[in-house]
Amino acid sequence: MNKLPEPWWSTYAETKEAIRTRLEEFSNVPAGQYFYELAFCILTPQSSAVNAEKTILELERDSFFFNGFDPTPYLRDPKHYIRFHNTKAKRLLAARESFQELAHHLMDTTLAAEAAREIVLAKINGLGMKEASHFLRNIGVRNLAILDRHIFKHLKRLGVIKDIPKSVTKKRYLEIEKKGHKYANKIGIPLDELDLLFWSMETGEIRK
Repeated sequence: MNKLPEPWWSTYAETKEAIRTRLEEFSNVPAGQYFYELAFCILTPQSSAVNAEKTILELERDSFFFNGFDPTPYLRDPKHYIRFHNTKAKRLLAARESFQELAHHLMDTTLAAEAAREIVLAKINGLGMKEASHFLRNIGVRNLAILDRHIFKHLKRLGVIKDIPKSVTKKRYLEIEKKGHKYANKIGIPLDELDLLFWSMETGEIRK
């Protein structure tokens, strides 16, 4: 088995327990919270994750899932502004309408991670591979890649991929994810632990 090179190895040794604790926290998210984890992943593209978290807290406080009000003013709030708030507000409302059917599938413990992702993509409008993977990771589904430019940068430096793609089709996403799995198996570190490692090296935090 090969070893993760420096500086990744030292950082992993320092953060391994925190990374595993975070993944354990994801696996303990209650089913009643799943919709708001999905809503978070709808809001984060091209917006601050911190702002998305603040917006979700307000939507949850006012029981958006049960009441189904127009969330646009919450997304537009300058205290935690969400870009493309009109489009994302519509997506939140649509996700609320289709969530019960999705939740039924998510309760199936025999469902493979990749199959769960395909169902999320089919049921929830506006989510791409990254966001669907992110949502599932945040409710405890293991070993899906959450690929973006930050992760690509590390994969390139580690020699997992040759170039950082300018755009990522579903086919290309799956190809890179497969390479990520192969590398993770080679060094004996789960892919989702590597993902959080790379993110922590970029941001200094082990966030969701």
